[in-house]
Amino acid sequence: MFNFTYHNPVRIFFGKDQIKKIDTQIPISAKILITYGGGSAVKSGLMEQVKSILGNRNYIEFGGIEPNPRYETLMKAVELVHSENIDFMLAVGGGSVLDGTKFISLVSHYEGNAVDLLKMGWGNITSKIINKVVPFGAILTLPATGSEMNPGAVISYENGKFGVMYELLYPQFSVLDPTYTFTLPIIQVANGIVDTFVHTVEQYMTYPVDARIQDRFAEGILQTLIEIAPANLNEPKNYDARANLMWSATMALNGNIGLGVPQDWATHAIGHELTALFGIDHGQTLAIIYPALLEVRKTEKRAKLLQYAERVWHIDNKDENKKMDLAILKTRTFFESLGVQTRMSKYGITNSDIPRIIENLNSHGITKLSETGDLTLEIVEKILKKAM
Repeated sequence: MFNFTYHNPVRIFFGKDQIKKIDTQIPISAKILITYGGGSAVKSGLMEQVKSILGNRNYIEFGGIEPNPRYETLMKAVELVHSENIDFMLAVGGGSVLDGTKFISLVSHYEGNAVDLLKMGWGNITSKIINKVVPFGAILTLPATGSEMNPGAVISYENGKFGVMYELLYPQFSVLDPTYTFTLPIIQVANGIVDTFVHTVEQYMTYPVDARIQDRFAEGILQTLIEIAPANLNEPKNYDARANLMWSATMALNGNIGLGVPQDWATHAIGHELTALFGIDHGQTLAIIYPALLEVRKTEKRAKLLQYAERVWHIDNKDENKKMDLAILKTRTFFESLGVQTRMSKYGITNSDIPRIIENLNSHGITKLSETGDLTLEIVEKILKKAM
């Protein structure tokens, strides 16, 4: 197991009616910016509930944060933070709203060109660059990204998606009430299950470093997702199913299962380009890329892929190659059982589009991927062809 340092300061309020706790977390004197997305929080009545709890606090609203939040939209909110002297933000929505709010928080005290922050890459922002952000809390309505308990965000700019991560971008608190997911469109629930699954395997399906606790945590998340998926799709108001999905999504990307282990993230990097170029939902891009990546990378991931086959899918086959192939097939079949397609051709992408995807990765400086940095653009091309 590798060395690691771990700190997670997010206060979680999990369960029914926990939203009331925000009254104890936001200063009475705060000037608040409430951020949200396309209006579902308004239609569901959640925003009225939030306003009622805020009471006499001074607040304004900023709506319209898109899925895959765009830089241009978020910079409008930054202007509002400045002009209205905002000193606290409350994000109400899914991962995109939370990610967007993190970026607003990050940029609001930055004096340089905000685009530069996007291009610094994961983990390269330091206190020498930014030492103050606007504090914020979150009310989660869509389980998927884990943004409610981590300091990372992914922002869309021009024809790419860029990740930022900084220790000051942890929410101060997050409210996780499974009842807020009852009215979600089923495709969003399915995408969230895929996103959580792939977040987990990006940290798990690499190579062994004898990190037994992390492996067992990851395998538990994967098995839970497989078990609860049917109820989440078929019984939208099944509280226990939605509660287990919500907590799985949080645990998949709050840092726990990634401690002291190698991490991959190639599937996410390639998937981001499919979203940027073709507008495919994030979860759908992961379902497209991940089974194909496993097919191409069986040799490199052999030990963990065999472990995954045995512990997650309970495959008992003496032929190790068949065992790996069956595990990959079961993974693809699981995604498709959610109603999520796993082939690029199903989204109208053809072989002639592959060079464009490769060029986008190259233009963004993404040329050496995987847990070992040995996944070149030539190998990406093989993965894309497998995913067709």
